[in-house]
Amino acid sequence: MEPGTIWLLVTAALVLFMTPGLAFFYGGLVKAKSVVSMMMLSFGAMGLVFVLWILYGNNLGTLSGEGIGLLVGNPFSDFGLTTTAQEAPADLAGIAFGSTFAVITTALISGAVADRARFFPWMLFAGLWATIVYFPSQGWVWGGGWIEQFEVGGRAVMDWAGGTVVHISAGAAALALAIVLGQRRVGFSKEDSAPHNVPLVLIGAAVLWFGWFGFNAGAAEDDGSGAIIFLNTIAAPAAGIIGFIVVEHFKDGKATAVGAASGVVAGLVAITPACFNLTPLAAIVLGLIAGAVCAFAIDLKFKLGFDDSLDVVGLHLVAGFIGCIYLGFVSWEPNGDGVALQGGGSGLLNGGGIDQLIVQAVPAVAVAVYSFVIAYALGKLIDAMIGFRAKEEDEIAGIDLALHGEGYKFD
Repeated sequence: MEPGTIWLLVTAALVLFMTPGLAFFYGGLVKAKSVVSMMMLSFGAMGLVFVLWILYGNNLGTLSGEGIGLLVGNPFSDFGLTTTAQEAPADLAGIAFGSTFAVITTALISGAVADRARFFPWMLFAGLWATIVYFPSQGWVWGGGWIEQFEVGGRAVMDWAGGTVVHISAGAAALALAIVLGQRRVGFSKEDSAPHNVPLVLIGAAVLWFGWFGFNAGAAEDDGSGAIIFLNTIAAPAAGIIGFIVVEHFKDGKATAVGAASGVVAGLVAITPACFNLTPLAAIVLGLIAGAVCAFAIDLKFKLGFDDSLDVVGLHLVAGFIGCIYLGFVSWEPNGDGVALQGGGSGLLNGGGIDQLIVQAVPAVAVAVYSFVIAYALGKLIDAMIGFRAKEEDEIAGIDLALHGEGYKFD
């Protein structure tokens, strides 16, 4: 087996591990009587999206690079990957790697509807959203689609591991679902939103950070670029912790463990698009900015009235935008051999003009709008047809027993 194939398979396993890590992270944040339901939204997405990716999802993101092929591929071009398995089995490593991205992106959305979403309507939403939004849009960035080909003044889009189609896309969809389902009947306030298990949150954050090295470095070539990606994936979330808890200290009077875990996530999200095109110092600055801004952003839901239960909008949408736009100000091009940071600066503040900023902003906004509109429409349709939200009495009592027949025993 070729070293590159082995590396892809190992990093695919790391990214797969991120979704159970997300389940731990989200599960610790909700009420004790909703933890099973919350974690099942992630595990349900794992079951469904993996199957759909193998059947037709990879095909939807395999684009021809012209005409309609800039937007979507043919879902039946290699249904079930039978042809690839027979004729080019080594290609399945990259397809497996891509499948793990599809799952974690879809699962991220579930944090916005914690404590009140029914399981099977969520599964229907997850399958449809992945099909209409994620499967084709990941091809926009990595499969020859319009984002990969979009240029302004000779500057191309920088989005190494999916700041747009992973974090901005999931965050925008989370905002749409939060609006569709409305506020929790109990728990929509700072005082009532305390996590039931802080250690579980920290375990989840640690698993996410560990898996993120596969997420960011999986596509690195054997040319030294993986080392800068790896180090930046240490630097930004570490600085994100500092940025978040410093703001917490001055804003609320104390630094919290959940705040530190949230700072990790903010830094990881921000570095996702930028890990290949920043120096470690620039990655630290990015992490500090993302952690500090997200510490303020997560409170916007209380001011604006949308119940994003577990701050998918405040962390993923906001930090995703920060990471993408930051590259418009500070970024470096690789040299002709593909090794990062040996070319000229392309950001507005380090040698380039405004072109890189424009080319970063347009796809970020376009993906956010597309994902929001589709998610809102799907959420409304599912809610009208079968009801998306749990019954009032089940929501108040806790939905674990009502929806899944299991959960913590309190007697």
